[in-house]
Amino acid sequence: NDMERIGDQAEDIAEIIITLDSNIANEFSDIKTMSEAVIKMVNESIEAYVNGDVSLAKKVIEYDDTVDNAFTKIRNTLISNIANNTENGEYAIDLLMIAKYFERIGDHAVNIAEWSEFSVTGIHK
Repeated sequence: NDMERIGDQAEDIAEIIITLDSNIANEFSDIKTMSEAVIKMVNESIEAYVNGDVSLAKKVIEYDDTVDNAFTKIRNTLISNIANNTENGEYAIDLLMIAKYFERIGDHAVNIAEWSEFSVTGIHK
């Protein structure tokens, strides 16, 4: 279920990016950094599940704070950008949606990590 949602949200990100007339990675490096962190979380949560690696699963769960903090930083920056330049409001909202989708993907990676921990320990939080 979590993998399906990750795919759905990745598709949503792609749909937004296709409509933008910009290079987000160069213009807004915080989103690129967030995307790299989320990719790491997804890959490691799957690796933890496949290998029954509780230690790696716990690292993924802890790393979610990094992604959540990145989302908060991006959100605050975009709010400030909208306040200072309303002409770019739609663009800023698109970037905020992308960041929110990445944040949700990170949450799904945490779910996978929690289930991988459960598959080894029998304990689910």
